[in-house]
Amino acid sequence: MSDAHADTDADPVSRVIETVARTAPEIRGGLAGRRRKADEQNPSGETQLAADVWADRLLEERLTAIEGVGQFASEEREAVVDAGEGALAVAVDPLDGSSNLVSNNSMGTVVGVYDADLPARGRDLVASAYVLYGPITTMVVARDGEVTEYVIEGDERRAVGEDLTLPDDPTVYGFGGRVPDWTDRFAEYAREIERELKLRYGGAMIGDVNQVLTYGGVFAYPELESRPEGKLRLQFEANPIAHIVESAGGASSNGAESLLDADPEGLHQRTPMYVGNADLVERLESAFR
Repeated sequence: MSDAHADTDADPVSRVIETVARTAPEIRGGLAGRRRKADEQNPSGETQLAADVWADRLLEERLTAIEGVGQFASEEREAVVDAGEGALAVAVDPLDGSSNLVSNNSMGTVVGVYDADLPARGRDLVASAYVLYGPITTMVVARDGEVTEYVIEGDERRAVGEDLTLPDDPTVYGFGGRVPDWTDRFAEYAREIERELKLRYGGAMIGDVNQVLTYGGVFAYPELESRPEGKLRLQFEANPIAHIVESAGGASSNGAESLLDADPEGLHQRTPMYVGNADLVERLESAFR
């Protein structure tokens, strides 16, 4: 790519980001023929699409080949893959929101680069990124406290926004889960937010979070009566997104503390997730207390 041609002299973190960026057009280009269901489920019991399995194997092959990466883990496989000697662990959600593939709506790829063995705390992240397959392909990267947005066109990755921060005047919200299944305390918080912001919810976390990063606001996949542990996975989704949002001046929470401070209990651990402008997340924690 124009800003980093698979530079073998680059540090391992840069090579991980570059590899994901180079792979993104291939993933996007291969989606059309892989909308069918696969004959298996992921470790969370969800039916996989052929695209999930294919994107997972493609990323595993390329990321485990990077010198300095010692572990690879994916939402689509049960256990951590030993990639040899290396201090870094890479956790990926190969196709976040892949159910949107059937209806041709947005989806993405999420990556967390940890300087610790998995499962790890969010504070162990040294970089995080997501690719959004929308009308155009964009990539948002958080590293060293700064967030950069790129547009990916063919073999070119071009920076279009540097040192991104959430707008001070929030505009949008997106809340997942069935409303009748929300807990009373979250439903009360949601009613307040609905009076202040505009609903933007597309069923793929990446797309909804990108709206919040662009316009300001709050995204949540909350605790539910039927699932108090939440739906999203701490290692593969919540930690990397929290790292990006907090690096952009926002806040994250599991309802009690920053997602980045949560102690992991397992590789596929789920968590309630709330991210967005700091005052909106703080209001949620205050309401929950």
